Amino acid sequence: MFVDSVELTISSGKGGAGAVSFWTEKFVTKGGPDGGDGGKGGSVYFKVDNNTDTLSALRGRNIIKAENGRPGEGRRCYGRKGKDTVIVVPPGTQVIDTETGEVLMDLVEEGEKVLFLEGGKGGLGNMHFKSASNQRPTYAQPGLPGITKHVRMEMKLIADVGLVGYPNVGKSTLISALSNARPEIANYEFTTLIPKLGVVHVGEYDSFMMADIPGIIEGASDGRGLGLEFLKHIERTKTLLIMVDMSNYREMKYQYETLLVELERYSKELSKRKYAIAITKTDALSKEEANERIQTFLKDIGLEANDTLKQYKADPTYLSYGFKKDFGVLLPEKEPFFVLPISSVAHLNTEALRYALGDFVKNVTEEKEA
Repeated sequence: MFVDSVELTISSGKGGAGAVSFWTEKFVTKGGPDGGDGGKGGSVYFKVDNNTDTLSALRGRNIIKAENGRPGEGRRCYGRKGKDTVIVVPPGTQVIDTETGEVLMDLVEEGEKVLFLEGGKGGLGNMHFKSASNQRPTYAQPGLPGITKHVRMEMKLIADVGLVGYPNVGKSTLISALSNARPEIANYEFTTLIPKLGVVHVGEYDSFMMADIPGIIEGASDGRGLGLEFLKHIERTKTLLIMVDMSNYREMKYQYETLLVELERYSKELSKRKYAIAITKTDALSKEEANERIQTFLKDIGLEANDTLKQYKADPTYLSYGFKKDFGVLLPEKEPFFVLPISSVAHLNTEALRYALGDFVKNVTEEKEA
């Protein structure tokens, strides 16, 4: 079961109490105090594991608590330390304080093990309180209490490319064509009910991660459909691929503008991500009708008069609407990185899209590192 959000009460262990004890033994007239210290309470750690892709293991566990430290004993015996608790989470998990809304931890690195709550310190036994004026101390320290936090844990997928589009636009078909992911595919809306990740290989040594989320509809940012619940899974993506369905009853311009509006309403930061456009299901129409719709769409979003497109229209290696058959044309900044018509079923331009996205991710990564 896919679970991407849970609420828990997490507590570290209480320190063990120090012992009040006196050494009494035959022929030992002045044994003195010998109460040992209490053991330290167990701590709580978070560990990031790539083999975990959901928070389902934590579902139903309302309370997670580390073991308390054992109390000290006579003959200066120290109490045993409480066992630590390690909570295993998938990469991209955030730990949020439910009372303040503060993000306490952001766990993204594979193998990372981070201390979350320190266990309580064990109390000192009465052997520490012996002095010239008090040779028979009857006092020992209690252990310090552990720390308790009420937290909400949210998993946000980590990917390089996030697929954004209306339901049934072809996102699942595309990710299955480009990667080893095998999501459910059917000819009805909201086929995808949970996010999917796929690794897309570009050449022998390069690859990038692609994330598919349920379709976004009008009003998704207000809670309509499934979009709002899963939009968080593309918050960490470096780039976005906006998918526009050529054969849909909604106009292509309407689809495109609605998606941009919903992204901005959900997150100002997400709306600033660099993006590209894939025009899907080009095989559903004749070539002439497809060309006409693409021309109209480009004109509607202000790309028809682009000088970059004009200079290629006479080149026979380019399609009539100005896009290279293999890689697409790079457009100016603040516009789509490229616009490419594709058909995942007919494998039209899917390989071109693979390499174009690989270049897109590489360029954005280099910009961030510069």
